[in-house]
Amino acid sequence: MSQEIRADYSQMWMFPPSLEDLLEKDHPARFIREFVDALDLQALGFRMRKGEEGRPNYAADLLLKVWLYGYLERIRSSRRLEKACRQHVALMWLTGMHYPDHNSLWRFWKDNRKALKGVFRQTVRVALNAGLVDMVVNALDGTKIAARASTDKAWFQKKLEKRLQQLDFLLDQAIKEVEEAEKQESGEYRLPQELAEKQKLREKIQESLTQLKEQGRESMHPAEPEAPMMKTREGKKLGYNAQAVVDSKAGVIVAGDVTTDQNDVRQLVPMLETVHSTMGRVAEETVADGGYFSGEQLEQAHKAGFPVVVNLEQVRKAEEEGGPYHSSKFFYDSENDCYLCPRGEKLFYEGVRKHKDKTYAVRSYRCTCARQCPVRWDCSQDRRGRCIARSPYAEAVQRQQEKQQEKSKADLLRRRMVIAEPAFARVKHWLDFRRWTMAGLEKVRSQWLFVCALLNLGKIYSVWRDGKLQLA
Repeated sequence: MSQEIRADYSQMWMFPPSLEDLLEKDHPARFIREFVDALDLQALGFRMRKGEEGRPNYAADLLLKVWLYGYLERIRSSRRLEKACRQHVALMWLTGMHYPDHNSLWRFWKDNRKALKGVFRQTVRVALNAGLVDMVVNALDGTKIAARASTDKAWFQKKLEKRLQQLDFLLDQAIKEVEEAEKQESGEYRLPQELAEKQKLREKIQESLTQLKEQGRESMHPAEPEAPMMKTREGKKLGYNAQAVVDSKAGVIVAGDVTTDQNDVRQLVPMLETVHSTMGRVAEETVADGGYFSGEQLEQAHKAGFPVVVNLEQVRKAEEEGGPYHSSKFFYDSENDCYLCPRGEKLFYEGVRKHKDKTYAVRSYRCTCARQCPVRWDCSQDRRGRCIARSPYAEAVQRQQEKQQEKSKADLLRRRMVIAEPAFARVKHWLDFRRWTMAGLEKVRSQWLFVCALLNLGKIYSVWRDGKLQLA
């Protein structure tokens, strides 16, 4: 008859256990140790602290291993990491049974914030050497991640103005009541104290509105003023826009950054420049969704020699919905610097003007035979005749449209989703990273690259586990 298995707390070991016996040979903690031991931390800019008096410092490599493995286990708080170092077998193994306190862990992160970015670059180089990156096709994408500061406690101009009006009304009423009470001299009256509290609150609200006005913003959190309001699937929240460029071969992230821009329109070229800085070149093709479409960015990419394929869905949709006289149906004659309408009439250059929705000037071309045109009101409601605004980046957009006529380029756009989006899915589901634990743009940039490094290490670990990669 079998017996139930129970713990025997009086059992003794003949020999004390070795640290090496605590983990299996292919445990992720062993991989983390090999990766960090292979790094030249001093060359990466890590502070190598040496204390001549008192208790010795914790080594930089030990603390880096703790942070890396902690993030892998979704532990991103220095206090929780301190606790885990005493309870988590893998962390006990990584630290050699040393137990760094939360102050040491946080000080290491704060002092080496810039150097931590170098860890990400090292993961890219290791992945490249392991054959996980080929730079044939890269995909660019972004995601909004909530700021550490609470959206509920942010200042909102409209709400503050409404609250200020309510306080002004209450203060007026309170002052009248005080004056009436003084006239009647009806004994002790406690409203002046309440009046002072309301007046103090009013001054705070007025001060908040002044700060919002000075910065030209409609919302802001006083503890994290750099975090703007972002549109997310859960509604508007304080947050930052995290960007990543993913290589198609194995899903390795080759570049990452964080911006306060609420959309991706201006991120195409900056991210490609980041890739070039890290890899020494850009991919043979980089694909991006329609959120990155910008004639200005396409032109800059062309001048820099960056091959890109950007989804033009919004352009095609506008053309389809625009009818037979949409501007796309007008042909530009570069030799004569004029436009030809669908009926063959010419629109002549009339000057340069500033576009109401753009930061740059556009060239205007206007029809001169509108009065005789039988379709003038179908073409335009402008009494002076149809006007076409030509962007200085029109040729860049046209080049992109012609490029996407190739089936191979159109196929790349369909592949974009399966290249880039799994990386963000792993960030939010595998690592459960949905909110920054740091505050401020530069700090969240360091944290994002650290998270990207973890994703890359996950890819490299698979090769290391199969015995196909030696790090040390």
